[in-house]
Amino acid sequence: MAARSAFPIICRLASPYRSRFQLSPFNLFSDARSVTYMPRPGDGAPRAVTLIPGDGIGPLVTNAVEQVMEALHAPVYFERYDVHGNMKQIPREVMESIFKNKVCLKGGLMTPMGGGVSSLNVQLRKELDLYASLVNCFNFPGLLTRHENVDIAVIRENTEGEYAGLEHEVIPGVVESLKVITKFSSERIAKYAFEYAYLNNRKKVTAVHKANIMKLADGLFLESCREVATQYPIIQYNEVIVDNCCMQLVSKPEQFDVMVTPNLYGNLVANTAAGLAGGTGLMPGGNVGADHAIFEQGASAGNVGNEKIVEQKKANPVALLLSSAMMLRHLQFPSFADRLENAVKRVIMEDKCRTKDLGGNCTTQDVVDAVIAFLD
Repeated sequence: MAARSAFPIICRLASPYRSRFQLSPFNLFSDARSVTYMPRPGDGAPRAVTLIPGDGIGPLVTNAVEQVMEALHAPVYFERYDVHGNMKQIPREVMESIFKNKVCLKGGLMTPMGGGVSSLNVQLRKELDLYASLVNCFNFPGLLTRHENVDIAVIRENTEGEYAGLEHEVIPGVVESLKVITKFSSERIAKYAFEYAYLNNRKKVTAVHKANIMKLADGLFLESCREVATQYPIIQYNEVIVDNCCMQLVSKPEQFDVMVTPNLYGNLVANTAAGLAGGTGLMPGGNVGADHAIFEQGASAGNVGNEKIVEQKKANPVALLLSSAMMLRHLQFPSFADRLENAVKRVIMEDKCRTKDLGGNCTTQDVVDAVIAFLD
């Protein structure tokens, strides 16, 4: 393999996810404890994690995680802060907690439509420089979906693009919105995607773009991906225009492995892939940077503001439970993550306790109780 000067940096970012099993976690009914790392003395000390329940279903699903973590006796404890999407900014004490703990678990934060109120989700990613968003979309054993063999990792640039927030009204009735693409950020996310593929035994990276129309902006992103690809000759590299990508996803999703995208396209691609593999209530995700990480439901389209689900207390907690397993690996507690993932897998496989989005009628608490029952 060719020399890679960026390897030490990207390896550090990707280190929470060391094998494909860990991110496509369903080794069917594997009860064996995996020996993933040799802990240093003192590594078992409980770690503080900042907890933001958020809006809508957020408090329901974060409470589910708290219950399961307690039953699991996981070596973490939560510092809870109430943050809501209609706030103008993240309170300072919350940011100080995340800076101190370096890890946060959060529910969805509602973003008001229009009105000039910026997204707190975007604020968090920018202030913490959480430049890589990772969403895993895969089939669950025992859950019938339209497509089989779906196992896609969507890696999305998280700090610029259309989400740069540079908008202004030129004259009344004319708004200008700037899409920002830089070589620095494009190379950084491309390196992360290829290093992720390398460390997780993935075979292919697909760059998603619209360089045929946005020749300079997406052209720069594509040029950066091509340059980085030359450093990883053992990883297959290809490219797909975003509109063709959407068609290919819904017709033959099993062709994709790792996908690397600019900011907006990644949001669309991740939610589409999640829908193909069982829905947004199942897919875990996280946002990582050099120093901090936030774990949350990987694809959240339509869930945060669904008041009926909140009233009936029937939100699906699986996605955030699996995101919390990703968090446990990030904190170097892999055996706890294995136990949690196996318990979730068994609940879905057994098909006795599913929420409405999976064809059942169970409440969030029913799923929590079922997962706890399967913790060995």
